[in-house]
Amino acid sequence: MIAKKFTCPLRNNRSLKFRIYLVFISLLVLSAIIQSCENKIPVIQKTDIMTLPTLTGKDIKTVLTDSGRVQLILTAPIIEQYSKETPPYTEFRSGIKVVLFSNKTDSVQVTSKYAKCTDNNLWELRDSVVVINELNEKLETELLFWDQEKDRIYTDRFVKMTSEDEIIQGIGFESDSHLTKRKIFKETAIIYLPNEK
Repeated sequence: MIAKKFTCPLRNNRSLKFRIYLVFISLLVLSAIIQSCENKIPVIQKTDIMTLPTLTGKDIKTVLTDSGRVQLILTAPIIEQYSKETPPYTEFRSGIKVVLFSNKTDSVQVTSKYAKCTDNNLWELRDSVVVINELNEKLETELLFWDQEKDRIYTDRFVKMTSEDEIIQGIGFESDSHLTKRKIFKETAIIYLPNEK
């Protein structure tokens, strides 16, 4: 009896090798696809949502009237209202201009590069705050608070008050919104202007 030489069927069958190779590659590709298909949707934290404004407006103009008479005109490039905050407030990040009226004429003009108003009508004006009244007297400061209910403006910062005949500089200021009952707490300079009439 002649002994037959045993050969592995995988060695001689190239198509079987190719099939095993294809199955192996397919399994690798399939496992890569399954791993990449995980649900990776980012979760927005509740605190992030709470910090967003509840109302946003662009290029706004608000006119406040009483008995048909214009009392106030407010203009701002952007307004953002945060009603979910404690206390709720409205913010004007790009500045504000307010014109107060009395006797049908521009009475007081207020401008600043930043403003914030709380629900109890307390305004905080920051960065290049300028107040000009009907006598063309000008108050300049970097921080000014305006209590609208009490008709009172005040600051503890440096102020410059310019009138027709003098410039007064000091630290700390309090007045009504028309700058008629004003007081500078610590005067640092008084400059008298020449009368050119």
